Amino acid sequence: MCLFFSMYVGIALGSNIGPKNKHIEEALSFLRNLTINGHFLCSSIWETRPVDCPEGSPDFLNCVAEIETDLPARTLLAILQDFELSRGRLPLESREKNGPRPIDLDILYYGGERVTENDLIIPHPRIAQRLFVLGPLAEIRAELILPGYSKTVKELLYELDKNHS
Repeated sequence: MCLFFSMYVGIALGSNIGPKNKHIEEALSFLRNLTINGHFLCSSIWETRPVDCPEGSPDFLNCVAEIETDLPARTLLAILQDFELSRGRLPLESREKNGPRPIDLDILYYGGERVTENDLIIPHPRIAQRLFVLGPLAEIRAELILPGYSKTVKELLYELDKNHS
C-alpha cells in the first residue's frame, strides 16, 4: 500500500491579456478549492513588465500562492494546465513561446521534492532569476530554502535585486 503525504506547494500566477484582475482572482479561488487542511497563503498582486516575451507584450499581473495538497506533482500539473485551457490559454502546441496569456500557473516548489522530467522541473528552473516570482514569494515564504538551494528566498531576492540595480 502506498501512502501519499501532503505537501506545501508554491504556485506562480500570471496574466497579461483580458481582464487580468479577474483571471488572477478566478485562479486564486480555484487554488483555494484545491487546498487541503485550510492551508492557503497568497502574496499581493504585482504589476510587472514582461520578461523574455515577444515584442509588444502587455504588462503582467503576478502573484504567488501556497497550497497544501496530497495530489502527486504530475496530477497537480495536469489539473493546473486544464484550468489554464478552460480560461482561454492556447494549447502548448498552438501557442507562441512566452506569448500573451489570460492565465499562467506554474509549480514553483513541491514540498522538499526535486523533479526532473521533460515537461516538469521542480523547483521551477528559472525561479532564482525572476524578480516577479521571488518578490511575491518572499512576501509569504521569505525564510524558505528551496530544494537544491542553500539560500533563503529572501536572500535569493536580495541577490537578484542587487544584480538588477
